[in-house]
Amino acid sequence: MKTIMIEVPSALNGLVAGLQAVIDSVMVQVERGRAGGPVDYAAFQRDVAAKLGEVERRADETALAALDVEAPRVVINGVLHARVLRSATSYKGLAGPAVVERTLYRPVGKRNAPVVDPLALRAGTVLGEWLPATALEMAFEVQQRTSREAEASGRRLGRLPYSHASFERVAHAVGERYVGQHQRIEEALIKEFKVPVAARNVTISLDRVSLPVEEPRARPVGRPAKDAPKRPIARVFRMAYCGTVTLHDEEGEAVYTIRYGTMPDGDPEALCVGMADDAAAILSQRPDLKIALLCDGAKEMWNLLEAQFLTAPFDAQKYILTRLIDFWHVVEKLAPAAKVLAGEEAAKPLLSRWRLLLRNSSKARTTILDELIASGKDLVRVGDNRPVYEAITYLTNNAERMDYAAARRQGLPIGSGSVEATCKSLVDVRMKRPGSRWKNRTGEHTIHLRALALSDRWDDAMKHVFERPRTIIRVAA
Repeated sequence: MKTIMIEVPSALNGLVAGLQAVIDSVMVQVERGRAGGPVDYAAFQRDVAAKLGEVERRADETALAALDVEAPRVVINGVLHARVLRSATSYKGLAGPAVVERTLYRPVGKRNAPVVDPLALRAGTVLGEWLPATALEMAFEVQQRTSREAEASGRRLGRLPYSHASFERVAHAVGERYVGQHQRIEEALIKEFKVPVAARNVTISLDRVSLPVEEPRARPVGRPAKDAPKRPIARVFRMAYCGTVTLHDEEGEAVYTIRYGTMPDGDPEALCVGMADDAAAILSQRPDLKIALLCDGAKEMWNLLEAQFLTAPFDAQKYILTRLIDFWHVVEKLAPAAKVLAGEEAAKPLLSRWRLLLRNSSKARTTILDELIASGKDLVRVGDNRPVYEAITYLTNNAERMDYAAARRQGLPIGSGSVEATCKSLVDVRMKRPGSRWKNRTGEHTIHLRALALSDRWDDAMKHVFERPRTIIRVAA
């Protein structure tokens, strides 16, 4: 068999053994294949992947070593530093740790000041040892699944072979970076966003979803038992907030959705301000888009949204703003009333008639309200509820938010499925695992990072998260 020669610079000698091992492994498999014998191709794949991982670690070691600065004194961003230690340490790469000799420095004249690692600064590490792509991928894993699942997956794949505790620590470090500057980053993201040509309207929705959180629990009176927890806690459910800004085509189908979330102790008003800023930026590109606010009947949700969307710039005459209660919430509210009016068997045809009327007539709300009032059954109780009275109240309080026929003529959606799906995908799927409980700070990290991933904004956002001011390092004269 013919061979070829590959020239490898002497500076890269550390890669040669690993590359040769890969070549040898492939050659052995090629010869087995040609011989026609049995093939365990899965074993071959795993073997090559492991050896390529070794090459990757050696590549990291070689490249990182070139970032080290070794001198008695250096100037870092104009501040004189003196060398205090040179030793080997491991920097965590995608394929595993890379062990490198690096030099640590301390500002001259500041005896107890933290040491500085020029290599880590230049590489853009997270927590001083996690290389940027490694930290980014670990954070992505943790917004998708639990840290233990991420650990198991990494070990099986031979990528990110780190402990679940490391996944937690690194993911929350990335989350801390993002949450601390998310307003600036979101502003940059929406400026970079190009509204799809197919978009014809934009809907803004807000909803709540329960979430298990950890809260302190009062100690029982008296002397604590020997095995009593030092810090008793309770697992309780509180309401988190989810929001969406969704672009729809002329058929009312979703084209693109930006998702938002905040923990129960978060700031829903700030969340709505962010949604309003994004919607305003979208409309500045496409002032022809129609706007709709879509929510269930919760007063808190409407107060939060209307505080942002009934003011400038959305109150300008050039914008058409429609407010709608989610159609299916209205139907759900009318269903018990229909049973009271028509009985169990006839309730379904009555409800179907009301539903059809709501979809096709702008006078539907008034017609249904008149029927409910004329029935005289507003005092009839079913258990602890008064279905007819509650339906009358609901239709009366939301009089300006039920013109579904007009919305359909404009091509607007009449259901808040986008935000309800977001409640499930953003919170339920990831954050309501059996036995799980969240602290507000770390939960905020996860919910923000997950919102980025579900909005297809992850890569663009992480470019901003990992932006660093230029670090100038030079050897002191």
